[in-house]
Amino acid sequence: MGKDDNNSSQLITRRTTRASCSSPTTAGNEIDKTKNNESYVRTLNDLVFGGEHLGFDDLLSSFPARKAQISELVRLFGPLNSPMLPLFVYGGSSTGKTSVILQIFRHLNRPFVYVSFRTCYSPRILFESIVNQLSFHTKNEGNGYSSLKRCEKPSDFVNFLRDALAGVIDELKGNSRKLLNGNMLYLIFDNFELVRNWDKSSTLLPFLFNLYDILKMPEVGVIYISNTSPDTFYFNLGYLEPIPVYFPEYTEEDLRQIFLRNQANRKLYSSFLDVVLKPFCRTTRRVDELSTVFTSLFRKYCEPLSDLEIVPNEEMKRKLFSLIQPYITSSLNEIFWIPSRSSLEVESNKEKKLKKQIGKLEGGIDFSEVDFHMSTSAKYLLLSAFLASRNPATLDASMFDSTGGSDSRKRKRKASEKSMENKEAAEQELLLKGPGTFPLERLIAIFQCISSVVDDSLDEEEEEEEVEGNHVPRVQNGDSGLMSDVLMQLASLCNANFIVKGGSCPLEGSTRYRSSVSEDLALKVARSLKFPLPNYLYRR
Repeated sequence: MGKDDNNSSQLITRRTTRASCSSPTTAGNEIDKTKNNESYVRTLNDLVFGGEHLGFDDLLSSFPARKAQISELVRLFGPLNSPMLPLFVYGGSSTGKTSVILQIFRHLNRPFVYVSFRTCYSPRILFESIVNQLSFHTKNEGNGYSSLKRCEKPSDFVNFLRDALAGVIDELKGNSRKLLNGNMLYLIFDNFELVRNWDKSSTLLPFLFNLYDILKMPEVGVIYISNTSPDTFYFNLGYLEPIPVYFPEYTEEDLRQIFLRNQANRKLYSSFLDVVLKPFCRTTRRVDELSTVFTSLFRKYCEPLSDLEIVPNEEMKRKLFSLIQPYITSSLNEIFWIPSRSSLEVESNKEKKLKKQIGKLEGGIDFSEVDFHMSTSAKYLLLSAFLASRNPATLDASMFDSTGGSDSRKRKRKASEKSMENKEAAEQELLLKGPGTFPLERLIAIFQCISSVVDDSLDEEEEEEEVEGNHVPRVQNGDSGLMSDVLMQLASLCNANFIVKGGSCPLEGSTRYRSSVSEDLALKVARSLKFPLPNYLYRR
């Protein structure tokens, strides 16, 4: 076996997609091959995707909902050795942007350099990562895990980048074996939206967008991948605007085709999707979130089946639907807070105990069921807006302290008759005004407080049955796991008219909001979360 063949065999494990890199098998192989990697000499082959060649039809079948985007990108890449203007690939999270780009390079077998702003979280790490890849430099114990060049300034990076690119392009042109297609080299910047959070983003963003004009090398192509649109970056500084390629959100039919891929029994899984896909699509269309939930639900769906190769008839579909229906509701509430392990059985037992307890408290009337599906974070946000509209802002500190404002050990001075009259007048005025407005900062602060309330177990509630009506859970410090997509949830609640945007404050200049839900609906949502809303509500 020749040297190039040996390099090609090692290449398959060196450049893979993000999904395969995160698998336990790959991680184990990387640990076993540490010593081999330290002595490995990188070549041009490390700049391609590697692995078995992927045909165009196989590429399209791998992404059933992205035929239009794949065809457009292949057209923009053009034939071999054709210059390409910068591309800006954008769309929502988990819409296949990075996977499609990498698989297209696998199909074209063209060299590229890939960097992600999620791992390259500072300009220096970003610059040095690109230069190291182009210079075939690997960090190891022998060189003290240091980079080949130290790049802290954009000017230094441009000089090093030009030299490295010129060397690689000359080597590509002199590649007699023609193991790679063409002389073009592409720079891929993933998670580009994260640059906006950097300290020097105001100068770094124009520099990165100007990189194509600064280099003035027709053999270099630049690709930006972002979760946000190009309009959130442009500063009107005169640089060449990249060509936008939009990845839209998946439709319900697209998701069906995606999840049916590689299924052993497509008819059985199709009957499962008929039950779960429509309700979950109303909450989220992210493939990663849906895949996590569907894995647990499908396992529960197949429990009564002794043969997974069976094709279910209509009667069997109805039985399977009645079995899985209770678990769909609990999973819908946790779509943005998916547990690390399957807890469907635990949730089922907890719901039965909860209904029993609520039946005792409310005279047999079950208020825990909400007539519409809403994620857990959206419910807490709805309650936060309700409290912010009903409670005076001056009482937030006392309402949301570590004891919920109910510490009986704190003694207050006896209020005078005059102060009591003023308090009653203020309360009456507050009731006449109706729900008040509040800023976004106050809403998020209340959301963080009430979403971190420690839920007492149902067994403890049975022991404290005589005092549970006055019990207020303590607030803990830490992240409750519900802070993901809060702004997106707020926009959804505004679109559904649960929260109304008010006028801007003339002094603050920020938008204010107002809750439009009734107290009955707020109590219904609170009971579904087992949250003691009356204990945090200001009363006369």
